[in-house]
Parts: sequence; C-alpha cells; structure tokens
Amino acid sequence: MLNFKKGYIIIFIISVIGLAFIQYQYLKVGLNLAKVQFNSKAGQAVQAIKQDLNHQNELTFLMEQAITKDSSYFKMSVDSIQDASRYFLNDFLVDRLMQSGIKSEFNYRLFKNDSTVYLTSPNYKVSDEEQLKFPIVLSGYLPEKINERLILELQFEDLNNYFLSQLNGLTIPSLIFIIAIILVVIWVLRSLYWQRSVITTTNDFINNLTHELKTPVFSIGLATKLLSEKATDETKPIVAIIREQNNKLKVQIEKVLDLAGLESRKSVMDLQLTDFRPNLLSLATSFSKLSNLENIDFEYELQDGAYWILCEPNHLENAINNLLDNAKKYSEGKPVIRLTAVTKGNQMYVEVKDNGIGIAENELKNVFKKYHRIISGDLHKVRGYGLGLSYVKQVIRLHKGKVFLKSKINEGTVVTIKVPHQLPR
Repeated sequence: MLNFKKGYIIIFIISVIGLAFIQYQYLKVGLNLAKVQFNSKAGQAVQAIKQDLNHQNELTFLMEQAITKDSSYFKMSVDSIQDASRYFLNDFLVDRLMQSGIKSEFNYRLFKNDSTVYLTSPNYKVSDEEQLKFPIVLSGYLPEKINERLILELQFEDLNNYFLSQLNGLTIPSLIFIIAIILVVIWVLRSLYWQRSVITTTNDFINNLTHELKTPVFSIGLATKLLSEKATDETKPIVAIIREQNNKLKVQIEKVLDLAGLESRKSVMDLQLTDFRPNLLSLATSFSKLSNLENIDFEYELQDGAYWILCEPNHLENAINNLLDNAKKYSEGKPVIRLTAVTKGNQMYVEVKDNGIGIAENELKNVFKKYHRIISGDLHKVRGYGLGLSYVKQVIRLHKGKVFLKSKINEGTVVTIKVPHQLPR
C-alpha cells in the first residue's frame, strides 16, 4: 500500500507540474499575442500623432513658442509656456493613445538630432529598466519653423504588467481552476487513504475475531463428538442440533476468512490445470443426497468429456456450493433446482437455476457487494450475512472468469459462471 501511495503522489505531482508548464506555455503565447497587438495599436497611434502634429494648430504653435523660448506672443514667462506645452502635449498624446486602445502609462520627450531635449512629459524620469520606445520623426510645421530634425519619443514602462492585465481573463481563472483541482485531488486522496485504512483495520479486526472463534468452535465440535458417543435416545436429537449449528458456524467463519483473504490479496490462489468434471460430479452427487433428505427437486446434467481449467479446486467448489445453497435457501414450498455444466469453445459454463422468490431488478447490481442484504419481499425471512455472492464473485474473478445473474420476482434466479477452458499440453 505504501508503494501505491507513493505512486499516486508522484503521478499527482507530475500532473500538477505538467499542467502548470502547459499553462505557462499558454501564458507565453498570450503575452506574445498581446505584444503583437500592442505594437499594432501603437503603430496606429504613432501615425495619428504624426499626422496631427504635421500642420500648424494651437498645440504645435504653443510647442514652437516653448522650443524657441519666444514669449512675445504669450504674455507669460518662458517657463510657464514650456510647462503649458508639456501638459497640453501630454493630454494630446493620452487622447490619441486611448483612441487606439492603449491605456498603459507612458513618458515622452521631444529632442533634436544632437539629443538636445526640448520638452518632456510632466512626470518624466530616467529609468534604468528596459523600456519599449516608439520614436516619431516629426515633419511639416514644427521642423520647418525650427529648422531642425525633431523626434518625439514615446516610452512605455512596466509593459509586462500591462500585458498580464490584458490577459487577466485567462490567467486568473486558470490559476483558480488549478488550485481547485489540487485541493480536490488532495481531498480525494486523503479520503481514499482514510477509507483504505478503515477497511484494512476492519478486515484485521474480522480476521482476529474469526481466528479467536475457531478455538471454541473446535472445542464445541470435540465435545459434541464425545457427547454423541454416550448420548441416549432422548439426548441424541439435542446433540444433533448442536453439531449442525456448530458446523454452520464453522462454515461462516471459514467464509469470512476466505473472503477477507481474497480481497486483501494475502491469499494467493495456486491455479493448476485440472479436469474439474470429477469435482463437479462429486459436488452434484453430494447435493443430490442432501436434496433427497430435504424434499428438494434437484437434477444435474454435466456434459461428457474433460473440463480442463486452471483453477484452485477447493475455492471453486465452495463458490458453486454457495450458489446451490442460495438456491435452496431462497425457495418456497418445494424447491426446484437445476445444475448444468458445458464447455463451449475456450470457456466452461456452470449454471444454477431455481424457482425461488427471485430478486428485484433494482437490486441486481448490488447483490455481489460485500455485506449487502436484500430486505424487500420475503428475503428478510432468510438469515445471512451478505457474504455468499461476494465470495463467489471474488473467486471467479481470481479464476479470470465472470458471473452472470438473471432473476425475476416470484419466477426464480439463474446464475451462470464462466471460467476459461483449455486443453492440457
């Protein structure tokens, strides 16, 4: 179990890492697409800005006065003219960028070829971080008036944060889903291991209890044998009842032990190539003798020839005997039971059919579950522990076979087991 637990944890960690890696790749693709889209929008904004600054207007005239430091037209200081130019140019650029769908923070500077800076954005500061720059070579009115080559440079900071904000519709839900998947898987694994621990503890308890019960059962059987040797005519029926009930208790204890061993895989079946027909014939003959004593209409038909199968005879006999015992227990009036066995192709089929009280259709899927008891109809009259069919299914599964069940209320039940058949080498 420890190895399985480590395996599940390793698979879970690898899956989460793989999912995170795939999400990272999608994020990179998204960022690249966002950058391409941003460059396209910025290109449109650059063209619009260059077009608007190409001719004379209130803004370009104000910028000319600020660059040339001419205060003759505006009755204010040169510094005031330059501050006004910075703010008006900044508002103009914000408007043109917004029209192109760009809301990112930016700086600008207006300079000439020798890097002499004329105007900068109001909050301009030199940054050591890598920036995305879009230089705009101005033409028309301003360069002609100043007789210089002017460049307006747009600088964008923290573009990664801007791009990530554009992808919030993908990244945030993805992270939420990944975290939700991790939490759900952790909860499922914890529940699974807790459940396995409870099952293991329960099986250990049942095993210990049944082993403890085997000692008094053996003692009762021995005492019954001694009593039967000295029993009188009056006490013989009582001793017989004690022996019968003790045998039933021993069978139930063995059934619980066998089933717990099969489920925990501690009991490994030693499958050997066996002609199972003699075993099946002996089982049918014994049940026929019992049927004569209990007024049961029982007939069996075994196809001639050898039934070569890989099996563990004792467990397979017990499984078939369980089916016969169920057919007897769940019948009213005079039970009619038929056992047939045939080999077809590479399969051996054993069928047990009865005229019993039947099983409701909605209960058919549950009858093979451990400890499941059907309480509808008249089945509550029959005592049991819900182990018989569960044991049958486990045995047949370990023989690489299958169990099929058909039943109708008040019409009876047909149980068929299929086990691989093969010829000896």
